Amino acid sequence: MEQREKPSPEQIRRARKDSPKIREPDLAAQLGISEAELVAADCGFDAVRIEPRVNDLLTGLEAVGEVMAQTRNESAVHEKIGIYDKVVTGNHHAMVLGDEINLRIFPKVWEHGFAVEKRDGGDIHRSLQFFDADGKAVHKVHVRPASNLYAYQKLVAQLESSNQEPIVSAKASEADDAEIPDQAATVEDLRDHWSRLTDVHQFFDMLKTLKLSRCEAMRMVGQEYAWLLDNAAIGAMFQCAAEDEMPIMCFVGNRGCIQIHSGPVKSVKPIGPWINVLDATFHLHLRTHHIREVWAVRKPTRDGHITSLEAYGADGRMIIQFFGQRYEGDRERGDWRFLAENLPRIPTPVSSVR
Repeated sequence: MEQREKPSPEQIRRARKDSPKIREPDLAAQLGISEAELVAADCGFDAVRIEPRVNDLLTGLEAVGEVMAQTRNESAVHEKIGIYDKVVTGNHHAMVLGDEINLRIFPKVWEHGFAVEKRDGGDIHRSLQFFDADGKAVHKVHVRPASNLYAYQKLVAQLESSNQEPIVSAKASEADDAEIPDQAATVEDLRDHWSRLTDVHQFFDMLKTLKLSRCEAMRMVGQEYAWLLDNAAIGAMFQCAAEDEMPIMCFVGNRGCIQIHSGPVKSVKPIGPWINVLDATFHLHLRTHHIREVWAVRKPTRDGHITSLEAYGADGRMIIQFFGQRYEGDRERGDWRFLAENLPRIPTPVSSVR
């Protein structure tokens, strides 16, 4: 099939001007380019290319004060208003552990960065936007009225790149573990490893050791540990949690960043295929029509079993994950466990035993 020629930076800027209301990822898809290419076309106009030096960024953001942190994938957008504090830097893993903004960051994935200004009448909307090698957004920081503008501008100047080209060169990204085609472990192997988990963070290493994707492991392990739910279970969970003022943990991530909300949800607004949470410091926008499967997953830990709800897309990648709010050393909330165990189930597809 003949490859479509990419538009020039001038054509991209014209398209943005002609379609000011279209979301940036959607406009980029219409133009056949990545979102990073869309933003880069504004270099020299409304965007400045900055270095994605994650540790410098995180330590500099605390002085900026209140901002909105945004992390998304193709099916969910997670936004938290707060301060970047309790920062833990690192070259392979970094964290923000504040009461509102809570992030797990993988700096090696961050490839491109931009400081962006958008004018809307007399207002200027400022943001820092970061992308992976494929040009997909990994994390954005939006300036708010309460932000320290001087500290923000100082941070942009500190991170400004010597390369201000309005073009982003595509780079092949490393494959992830969403779909692993060759099932390498037996059901007995999986159940044995699963039963010996003592921490939820050991789950990824278990899958890697057994050469299984998450979905394949859940299909194999049996309903003692994982059961398939009706896709409407996510909406039902939100409504029950909001009505009962039940504090939950909501994780949305991509290859470069995972963002976490901990606490109750109050204003849940389903609109068409979207579920929206519109609380004071937490906003979530979830495309339910992208969900292929929803699983309830039970993992043993030293603090007792921990239950999660996990939604997956057609490509086998996790869209969103939920837990009952808890702290290290605490047992799982009884109301969360009761809710998870009583959401509508559907028969689980059984993988063949090897």
